[in-house]
Formats: sequence, structure tokens, C-alpha cells
Amino acid sequence: MITLEEAQKIMLKSAEPLPTERIHFQNVINRVLAEDVISDLNMPPFDKSAMDGYACRAEDLANTLEVVEIIPAGTAPKKKIGKNQCAKIMTGAMLPQGANTVIIVEDTEKIDQNHIRYLKEKSKPNICYLAEDVKKGDIVLKKGTLIASRHIPVLASVGAVNPMVYKQPKVAVITTGSELVEPDQKPSVSQIRNSNAYSIQALLKEKGFNSQYFGISLDTKEETRQLLTKATEFADVVIFSGAVSMGDFDYVPDVLKEFGVKILFHGVAVKPGKKTIFGKNKNKYFIGVPGNPVSAFMQTQQLIVPFLFKLTGTDYIDFAVKLPLKDGFKRKRGHRKEFIPVKITNNQVELLEYHGSAHINGLSYADAIMEIDLGVTEIKKGELVNVRPF
Repeated sequence: MITLEEAQKIMLKSAEPLPTERIHFQNVINRVLAEDVISDLNMPPFDKSAMDGYACRAEDLANTLEVVEIIPAGTAPKKKIGKNQCAKIMTGAMLPQGANTVIIVEDTEKIDQNHIRYLKEKSKPNICYLAEDVKKGDIVLKKGTLIASRHIPVLASVGAVNPMVYKQPKVAVITTGSELVEPDQKPSVSQIRNSNAYSIQALLKEKGFNSQYFGISLDTKEETRQLLTKATEFADVVIFSGAVSMGDFDYVPDVLKEFGVKILFHGVAVKPGKKTIFGKNKNKYFIGVPGNPVSAFMQTQQLIVPFLFKLTGTDYIDFAVKLPLKDGFKRKRGHRKEFIPVKITNNQVELLEYHGSAHINGLSYADAIMEIDLGVTEIKKGELVNVRPF
């Protein structure tokens, strides 16, 4: 077995960025830029007022000022500001020649229709200067940026309405197990409802990835082959849940080898998720996670999600924080890194009732995952632990 960190490195190293495409900037949330975005203009494009007020010369603030024009936003000034003159100006409007200060309306007194007086001694310039934010030709967003809502106004402001982004991977999801039925069916005495496919798809969707479900494979080689053939024709990445261990009916590893898939690892020193498998054939990738629902969820989060982001040209950052453990924790063996669902209460990590990798309800009450390092068998009350909030 290899460590979780080694498994992550192998998967990320094997991920080759997908081809690129241009799409409308209103559709690029959760997509990754495949080229730098360059500004086609200066921002601001001219000296402009940051306030509603009067544009004047700072040296004239103690004098009565003549109002020579009104400058709305979007209108170019018509007059130059001379000694003891000013122009009434709106926020965002172009500063007239000769002016070097904008005094705000609230700090002025109107003497008559054409004259004002400033009521204070000094004023900030209240000017947004030409190109103080961005110069024409500057990079405003770098290649590899994962686009979020905060990036959309930047794209709009520089006219990047069709940015080049990496394509998203086509992902196929297959669950295995003759004991499985779909959620809308009533299980017989020896059956259970299929939750893994929907758990995996939901987690991927939360991260911005779409996937297609190819159904349940019965525990036969023929059924596994048939679904794998269909999934491979469609997908860049095929995800299996179940049938990846060493049982008599765990056919996924053998069938993958039959399809010419080079297995890069099979077995990770992590709990849950020990029998995770990963392989590649040309530009197709194959990932199998154990069938226990918590295992499938955890390995999707820790291995599959970062891998998919790498395919789209960026690194996935999974944030962890250190918080004190409310009560002590013990385990019998520390031969694997372990992850367990926990709750964060009053900035403390609270252990939940958790029966192991089949206890999917244990996840539903959690809001974070606690990490127990390899070799650690006991964590005392109050010790800091790594937790990864959902």
C-alpha cells in the first residue's frame, strides 16, 4: 500500500490538462482560464470624480467659487477650471482640465445660483486617477484562475466576453453490486438501496463538475465489461464504486487490466478507502473506490475532486484548520491515516457517534472531517487536531 499523499501525487502527476474552448463569460463559473486575460484599456480610463461634489483647484478652497458647468457621468467636460472656478460633478464623471480636487456637496454652502463656498479648510482629492487600478496591457486574470463570481466584473470590464478556458472532463459513474437496487425501489431481504452513485455525483456537482450515471453493474465480469465499454466511449474519467477489493466477485481490477488499463496503484493506507484503485489508458482515467458509502464519499473528496480540478488546469485547495478536541480520542492501531466525521461546536471539535465506513448517517450530522495521522493512536482532550470543514 501507498500513503494517501503518494496516491494524490500519482494521480495529479498523471493528469493531463484537457483541450480548450472559448465560451461566453456568463457561463464560466467554475471553469479554469487557459490563457492570461489582458486589459484592452486603462482603468480608470480617465481622471474621474469619486464623489458627488464640485471639481476645483485646491489652492482656491478658501475663496468663493463660481460654478461654470454641471458634469454628469458619461459626459465630457466642456470648460477648463480657472482661478476661483469650479464645476458641479457627479460620481464617475470625467474631471475637467485645471481641477485637482473634488469637494463633496455636504461640505459646501450655496451662496447663489452660480456660486458656492467650501465650509472646511482642507479636502482629500477625491479623485480616481487615470490607470491607477490597471494599465492597458496589464494581466488582470492569470492563466489557471478558477473563475468565481468575483472574477466576472473583471472579465466584463476588459471586454473579455469569450475567454479561453479548459474543457471540463466527461465523467461516468458506475456502481457495482448484485445486492443493490435504485432508491425508488423497495429492497428485498438481501438487498440495499444504491446511495453511492448519487453521493459521488452530488459531491462532484458541488465542486462544479457534471457526471453521467451508467447504472448498477451486477457482480459478473460480463456485466462489468459491458458497462465499462459504454462508459469508456463517453467519458474521460470513469468512476467505479465497489468491487475493487479482493473478494470472489470483485471484478473491477481484472476487467480494467483486460481493457489495457495500466494500474498505477491499488491500495492506499487510509481509513476509510483502503482498496482504492487508479489507472490510465492513453487519455482515459479509471478510478475505483470501495463500496462502503463513507469510503466512497471520502475518497471522492480527497482523491477524485483534486484530480478533476487538475485535468481542468488548476490545483484544488482543500482548507484545513486546527481546533482543540473537546473529548479524547483513541484507536487500537495507527497503521493508516484515518478520517472521521465530526462536528464543530464553539470552536471545538466534537466527536459523533460513528460506526465506521458503512455508517452513512454519521456523515449527515457532521460539518467537518477530522484527520488522524499515521502512527497516532491517541489524541488527548484539548489537543489541536486538523479538521476540514465541509
